[in-house]
Amino acid sequence: MSDAALAASGPRGAAAPERDGARRGLGAPPLWLLGFVLPVAVALLWEAAVRLGVAQGRLVPPPSRVGATLGALWTSGDLQVHAAATLWRVAVGFGLGAAAGLALGALSGASRLSRALLDPTLQALRSIPSIAWVPLFILWLGIFEASKVALIAVGVFFPVYLGVAGAILSVDRKLVEVGRAFRLSALATLRRILVPAILPETVTALRSGLGLGFMFVVAAEFMGASEGLGYLLVDGQQMGKPDAILAAILCFAVLGKACDALLVAATRPLLRCQDVARDRL
Repeated sequence: MSDAALAASGPRGAAAPERDGARRGLGAPPLWLLGFVLPVAVALLWEAAVRLGVAQGRLVPPPSRVGATLGALWTSGDLQVHAAATLWRVAVGFGLGAAAGLALGALSGASRLSRALLDPTLQALRSIPSIAWVPLFILWLGIFEASKVALIAVGVFFPVYLGVAGAILSVDRKLVEVGRAFRLSALATLRRILVPAILPETVTALRSGLGLGFMFVVAAEFMGASEGLGYLLVDGQQMGKPDAILAAILCFAVLGKACDALLVAATRPLLRCQDVARDRL
């Protein structure tokens, strides 16, 4: 290659890493920080509106009052007790509901006979409102922890079941035919083709189930609980303390997001086989 050609190709080759670095945001703030822009902006605007007298802030307290309530709850140790009780109920209920959803979803998706036997009943049960289970669980399991965990498990079960069964039923037939062409055994086909194909939708189903677990724990903690963030909601409503209600809601949001992030981080190694465009968009 001539010197002129080398000179012409050199800058372009050197510019390629720079373009890649710019595209990936090297030197820029982490992209996840953008997630704080909207809530912080809303909080600052509401705080300013209350302080300037544009709004009263009686029913919707400003962030400074909510922060003071959170600080008082933390100092007294009540916040840790209530958050730990809620997390324990969600963890146990999520574990039971997700395990049952994974098992029955896989059975229903893989077997036509099992699907014909199980799916109509489970779809009918799925349409029952969550609050309708409360008196029955109290009658069966009492008013203590077992009934609360059972209600959360029911809420987690259905999205996981639907997600797993739907993922198995939507596996591309051509992938299975490729496995047959390479004469893979049933176990090898399951390990190398079917499981990687259904993992993304399964993880999404688990995340949906976890979100519903946090929704159902509120209803569960309305059932005579003396601990938990749901109890804080009820106590704030009965005592007319909107700052306590908003503090509990904020704790639900933070804990739910943190648990979802942990689930995503735990399942990320399982999805490394995916060749997707999300990192380049």
